[in-house]
Amino acid sequence: MGARVKESAVELLKTSEIKLLSSMATRGSQEQSGINSKDHNDEHYHHETHHINEKVPNHKKILTSLFAGAVAGALAKTTIAPLDRTKINFQTSNMHFSAKEVVAFLVQTVKKEGVIALWRGNSATMARIIPYAAIQYAAHEQYKRILLKDKRKKHLPPHLRFLAGSLAGVTSVAATYPLDMVRARMAVTAKERYHNLPEVFMKIYREEGFRVLYRGFTPTVLGAIPYSGISFFTYETLKKIHAEYAKGKEPTPIQRLCFGALAGLFGQSASYPLDIVRRRMQTAGVTGHSKEYTGIISTATEVIREEGFRGGMYKGLSMNWIKGPIAVGVSFTTFDITQRWLRKMPVFHEVS
Repeated sequence: MGARVKESAVELLKTSEIKLLSSMATRGSQEQSGINSKDHNDEHYHHETHHINEKVPNHKKILTSLFAGAVAGALAKTTIAPLDRTKINFQTSNMHFSAKEVVAFLVQTVKKEGVIALWRGNSATMARIIPYAAIQYAAHEQYKRILLKDKRKKHLPPHLRFLAGSLAGVTSVAATYPLDMVRARMAVTAKERYHNLPEVFMKIYREEGFRVLYRGFTPTVLGAIPYSGISFFTYETLKKIHAEYAKGKEPTPIQRLCFGALAGLFGQSASYPLDIVRRRMQTAGVTGHSKEYTGIISTATEVIREEGFRGGMYKGLSMNWIKGPIAVGVSFTTFDITQRWLRKMPVFHEVS
């Protein structure tokens, strides 16, 4: 009798121990699951945009990004075209830069050639910026998708945010560079020299050779790394911060403009000296500096020797602080709004 009681007691203790251990394991698993869930739930994002994007398959995301990017680039560049032409003229000459000289150039251009002349070269700009912006925005979204290893998260870490922007910039530059070269030529020459885009290509090819179409390519690529990297990093970071404070509500168009303006300001300031070198090399054939402006080092050295470091390498930067934020702000805002509008259409949704 005593032996049976003892055996029963031992079995009861074992059963209780197993239940206790099982309960502790289950509780621990639930707590860990709760922590992981909390970690992902604590990540702030704009809910409406996320839900819209979830309905769109990747190949249609590429299409909508290409179209929205083309519209964004065209609108942004047309908005600041007169200032862009003025900047290029100062960048590619040894003229002294000041607000007074900028106004004088604009007035003189209008008097001699008319108001439309302020948009001279804008057709070449459109031919370049439409594919450039389309490729840049579409590439950026795809690079973000590739670099985001944890698909439960909504945002890249800061260093990968910068990398995605830089890769997008380099990709778009590599695909459209000859068009940028042609645009710079049209902006700094009289209209009698080049009448249209095909003529610029033909004259450069016949008079200077095919390789000239890629003169300035290296500084352009090097400049695209900090410019696009910082611009996209700043814009994406500011949107992430906004999502946190707005509890997932979408930014207003004015807020998007401000985020884009800051992105443009930081990005262009960081890459500006390389922009000077790029423009000098692109226009060397029509400014009489073909022998001096042959490479990045030689071009930068010649500019600094003639105009000084600050006066040469940062000439026109103050104008860029006006036109750059406007252009980038308009571009980012137009892209976001156009992309969301397109992706709301059922035609772009996943077929179930």
